[in-house]
Amino acid sequence: MTDMPRHGDRAGAVEHAEPSGPLAGMLIIELAGLGAAPFAGMMLADHGATVVQIERVGNARPVPDLLSRSRMKMEVDLKAASGVELVRDLCRHADGFIEGFRPGTTERLGLGPDILLTDNPRLVYGRMTGWGQSGPLAPRAGHDINYIALSGVLGMIGEAERPPFAPANLVADFGGGGMLLAFAMLAGILNARETGRGQVVDCAMVDGAALLTTFIWSLMAQGRWIDARAANLFDGGAHFYRAYETADGKAIVLGALEPQFYACLRDKLGITDDPRFDAQLDREAWPVLGERLAEIFRTRTRAEWCALLEEVDACFAPVLSLTEAPAHSHNIARGTFIEVDGVAQPAPAPRFSGTRLAAPRLNGGNRRLRDLLSKAGYDSARIEALTAAGAVGPISRVEEA
Repeated sequence: MTDMPRHGDRAGAVEHAEPSGPLAGMLIIELAGLGAAPFAGMMLADHGATVVQIERVGNARPVPDLLSRSRMKMEVDLKAASGVELVRDLCRHADGFIEGFRPGTTERLGLGPDILLTDNPRLVYGRMTGWGQSGPLAPRAGHDINYIALSGVLGMIGEAERPPFAPANLVADFGGGGMLLAFAMLAGILNARETGRGQVVDCAMVDGAALLTTFIWSLMAQGRWIDARAANLFDGGAHFYRAYETADGKAIVLGALEPQFYACLRDKLGITDDPRFDAQLDREAWPVLGERLAEIFRTRTRAEWCALLEEVDACFAPVLSLTEAPAHSHNIARGTFIEVDGVAQPAPAPRFSGTRLAAPRLNGGNRRLRDLLSKAGYDSARIEALTAAGAVGPISRVEEA
């Protein structure tokens, strides 16, 4: 892997400092969980919000935990009345609260929306689940693959005559889940600042995954999408919009949809005079044309195809592995990946022209936690008493990490 920008090396975008960015001044309390909810908290923290992540006392997470970057972290025993009271006190001063448990869990803990919104009527209470807070599947267990299956997403992915394959856990957990929750939290907080009234956000991954297919539903309504795998423009059916293997066993992809880009591709591949490629949108011809392009791309290595096609408008890209992606010249120039405390990771995105984002922090994010607790009515003596009783983990140890 190539050397990547560290902390603030990404020009004009990230610097190592106290939390800053367009969300500076916003306070979010997050009950630590897995996947989608932490990703929402990460996005908010990346963009300057102060996010306090409440973890179970003594819970040891695998490290490094990139989804928990840039948080204040606090261990709290939510089975202890004093621990629940502490979280309630923090929420009295917060803009938002995030939890990612099955419906009814936080109510049983004494941290349900009825209680927290009574304490703080302006609070936006974000609930992240797979199936949602209502419906026959709401109490059932599930994971990303289940949610994208029920939403219709998974049925679009894969070869025509074989079962679909899971595109990692990106669509429901992070695209239709965490990212949508981050958006919803901001929408709710903006509304609360305007009206003085907070509310509950019911963010379900099955809903979000379905939402991501809106464009495909539009194409179906226009008669331009067939409800079958590998039979359409964007699902690998079209010869000009799919992946191909190269001579060295690697892969490249094409996205030459528009006529001018398709013409550029034909020119570079030397098939301008082949009349079979004239009928670009003829679905019946796609399989044969795909076979011909497969033959062509197997004649050179991925690097050779990059040299020929990457600098022209053929809508071409190499298929890179996770370890290869940070080394690509475009990603280096953009600072798309950075290194923090020796750990490679994607940089915060998107970019802002008027505010600078602090570099993500993996450790030492609790410098201001005692100040925050003090504002909630917890002086050092009270904190130490809670720590001695086991209701709160040792804050000093976290701060020194």
